[in-house]
Amino acid sequence: MRFFTRFPALTGAALLPALSAYSQEAKPARTVDFMREVKPLIEGACINCHGPNTTEKNGDYLMHTKEAAFKGGESYENEVIKPGDADDSPVYWMTTEPEDGDLMPPKHPLSKHQQEILKVWIDTGAEWPDGVTLQKTSRVTFQSIRPLIIRGGPFKPSELETLRLWAEQGADWPEGVKIAGSGDGPADDLNLVKKIRELIVASSKEKSQGDMKNYESTIPKTGVKFEMVAIPGGEFTMGSPASEANRNADEGPQRKLKISPFWMGKFEVTWDMYEPFMITSVPRNKDGSPQKIDPSAEPVDVVSAPTTPYVEMSFGMGTQGYPAISMTQHAALKFCEWLSAQTGQYYRLPTEAEWEYACRAGTTGPFHCDESELDQYAVLDPTATRTGYEKVGTKKPNPWGLYDMHGNVLEWCLDQYNPNGYPEGEAENPLVKPKTLYPRVARGGSWYDPAEFLRSAARTGSEASWKQQDPQLPKSIWYHTDAQWLGFRLVRPLEVPAAEEMFDIWNQGLRDEG
Repeated sequence: MRFFTRFPALTGAALLPALSAYSQEAKPARTVDFMREVKPLIEGACINCHGPNTTEKNGDYLMHTKEAAFKGGESYENEVIKPGDADDSPVYWMTTEPEDGDLMPPKHPLSKHQQEILKVWIDTGAEWPDGVTLQKTSRVTFQSIRPLIIRGGPFKPSELETLRLWAEQGADWPEGVKIAGSGDGPADDLNLVKKIRELIVASSKEKSQGDMKNYESTIPKTGVKFEMVAIPGGEFTMGSPASEANRNADEGPQRKLKISPFWMGKFEVTWDMYEPFMITSVPRNKDGSPQKIDPSAEPVDVVSAPTTPYVEMSFGMGTQGYPAISMTQHAALKFCEWLSAQTGQYYRLPTEAEWEYACRAGTTGPFHCDESELDQYAVLDPTATRTGYEKVGTKKPNPWGLYDMHGNVLEWCLDQYNPNGYPEGEAENPLVKPKTLYPRVARGGSWYDPAEFLRSAARTGSEASWKQQDPQLPKSIWYHTDAQWLGFRLVRPLEVPAAEEMFDIWNQGLRDEG
């Protein structure tokens, strides 16, 4: 459709009115084109269950060919499509409000506009060109394209393909639904972050490193406690020397860095902390925003949160006291925003430099302990027989009082990962801002890894394969179901940044300019 040829040049603000007008205000034509409108709709909404190569057939009714579609099935033989009479054609009326039978398609009902396409097509003769066979395509609903509309262009080829399918399948847009931020009321945007920052500035009492102490805090929403360790600022050498055993090329060149003071989570974020953020009773759009937001809602209730997971996310390894796993970097950062909105303290992921500085805790060897004693400090898998993680804090801490910096679960950092090593950059508090979704940095190794992957300088780059089993289109922005050894740890910097920087960091998990 020509409608999408201009998408790469549109911003979110320019795109929204065009799509809203197209999907909500356009009146159905007196005739419809089978190849342009009906075929894509049936391929996306029906062939998955009524095609020849599916395990989810509904009876024996097939719709991939004209002969099969008009022939009917067990319940409506030879009368499932009645040219000229949509109201008496089950293919149409079962998509509306059937008095007897299930609404079709059952999981994602058609919008009124999509229903109208079928009705007009059948009422005007149900034209189906000879020899045209339908193929199953992915169903693309409004919830799938909503995050793209909010962000705006330019779009990558895969995103343009998703938008194309959505438009061809009838541009499903639920009646009355508005994009958060397109009207009055709160939304998970910069204005929300400004409100959260006001709370943080009012609550933050520490003004210098001398004011910093270890502390225990409580999550107001849940009553769950967590501990933060004060990390003094200082200098250290990041990376590994060429002489270090099992060293990888991406661990250099070594560079001397200066790090400002911060607090770091004493333990990895646990399921006790994370699960109430991940699983709620709030109906959510696919981007995690609440479907309904009260104009007087507190900031914490506006922050986007994960949609309901489609598998049990601890994979049977345990939840109470165990590290949370398998979240995307975006999910981890949104948890930080959610926690910050409640506690009045600014939380985020560590930069890669902060992480290694805290892990080393003044040491310079491969590990923050003697390698011969590593099993006393790290949950690891030297014999490839371990089947899961352990509760946080079961091993000894490093010299600064941080547990599980080596092993247990791999931990997200903020930076873009460069397989060629460290680029030249700032010598003070460096951060390689991500530009592409993959790869991002994770550190520390996990229960799944042997010792060489747990070294203080060892680095891991994220991969799209970490969510390979995800069946959705587009794939979930919240879950890495194939990364059952991946978690994260909190950081709270002493200096509170500007709202624009907070917003950029808390939302960088979706940034992809590639």
